[in-house]
Amino acid sequence: MNYSVKINSIKTVEELLGSWTDNDLIELLKRFEYPDAGKLKPQELKEYLSMAVADFEPSEAAAILLDYKLSDTLAEGQIDNISHEMLREKVAENYSDIFIHRTLFNINQLLFKAFNGKFPNTKAVLLSFELQALGEQENEISKEVVLKALRSGLSDNNLIVRLFEDQLEGKAPFPEAEGIVWELESKPNNQYMITTSEKWLKEEDLEKLEFESTVIPYEGEGEEE
Repeated sequence: MNYSVKINSIKTVEELLGSWTDNDLIELLKRFEYPDAGKLKPQELKEYLSMAVADFEPSEAAAILLDYKLSDTLAEGQIDNISHEMLREKVAENYSDIFIHRTLFNINQLLFKAFNGKFPNTKAVLLSFELQALGEQENEISKEVVLKALRSGLSDNNLIVRLFEDQLEGKAPFPEAEGIVWELESKPNNQYMITTSEKWLKEEDLEKLEFESTVIPYEGEGEEE
């Protein structure tokens, strides 16, 4: 399937809007021992949580947040290890399970602000683009399709290109696309926006702003004749 791609904008951010609901913030305030969370106004919740978090030791605060968001995914020992590692390195970029990188990013940035930079600063990227199928056939636009379509405009030094060449060329399955692209938003007139980590995509990775690309789906191993 062939597509035309036009990059509209790329933006680096240190926080993703809507990452924490009011219910999240109220529950976390309780876990950080703030007694009257339910009495706060919605616009006050995040500020008070930041102050409550800062009353704890950094690694202890990290463990509380990790337990709240990832206790169904991580064992207690993993949470303990990550809570200490987060002070030294960008776990949201380097942890082996890329499918929880977005959650780790949100946790990290809350800690980064609460502790005034004691935690490493990690960044996310918002890429806005137009993606239009060429010809009559149209396929569903998935995270995998988007990454394969963007390939023709990316530098060979881009980390996705270097690590997932076979997947981008349709020679191997590409489940990692779901972890690389944190969110895919569809807008009218073939407009899209993806949210990902700066680890995967930087402005200097974009060699072209308008290009055509061929997306080859992975068909699996064919039978030998």
